Amino acid sequence: MGLPKLLLIRGLGHSGTTILDLALGAHPQIVGLGEAARILEKPRPGEERRGPARLRAELRHQRLCTCGLTAACCPVWGELLTWLPQHDHLPLPSKFERLCQAVQAHAHQQAEPVEWLVDSYQDDLVLPFAALPELDVRVLFLVRDVRSWVHSRARDGRNKGKALPATRAFLRWVRLNQRFEAKLRQCGKPLFHLGYEELALAPERALSSVCSWLGLEFSAAMLTPGPCSTSHILAGNRVRFDPTRSRAIRYDASWMQGSGWPASIAMGWPGLAALNRRLVYANGWLSK
Repeated sequence: MGLPKLLLIRGLGHSGTTILDLALGAHPQIVGLGEAARILEKPRPGEERRGPARLRAELRHQRLCTCGLTAACCPVWGELLTWLPQHDHLPLPSKFERLCQAVQAHAHQQAEPVEWLVDSYQDDLVLPFAALPELDVRVLFLVRDVRSWVHSRARDGRNKGKALPATRAFLRWVRLNQRFEAKLRQCGKPLFHLGYEELALAPERALSSVCSWLGLEFSAAMLTPGPCSTSHILAGNRVRFDPTRSRAIRYDASWMQGSGWPASIAMGWPGLAALNRRLVYANGWLSK
């Protein structure tokens, strides 16, 4: 029984990775795993009370997986979460292969063949470079329009009382996306560029193109991620449990309803508009 192939979604947080993970997981031959690499990593000192560390302890009996069961009872994650604390000496790729085996074993029991697994831990740059001889690995680089991303971060920051100054947010978007692009081009894995706006405004075309790249037929179920996804996501954006927001792929255009500052000023910075077009709209689907 061979292992499934692995698709890594990488990019900045607040860029639509969770809804894309759910949408892909609605395909009958794909299983989404959310921020799996984040859970598999060995917790660092001081992270004992954070979610990934607590999932190895009491939280696994409380946290729901998107399969509808608690983490402890999930057929994919349950046994693995008890296995992890005694095997944290192993490198991340070895742990990930163990997770792949768990998914494949469950799929075999259900007589539902799985071709691809999806990991959407945006910050990870270990797996794209890791030697995974048992796995066919591809990478999808997801980027959100800088204006929409900065607006989302500012709104989230205000809600948490930790607002990020607009100038710093724009600089962060530029610096980190340039870093991700350079690094992912170097990893040697097949790379697909996708703009969040392309996904949200032309979902069928975007998902059809991703399926074609993966060697799969498009499934219309992907357009209604929440009701149709069979993913096993324990960590990721809260949208995974919001039936209203996950029922369909919709674009959050609230950034367009503001005064235009700071977006209008920032897009006048040398090179920013061109970089935004290249990273977000390169496929040209929204201009046709």
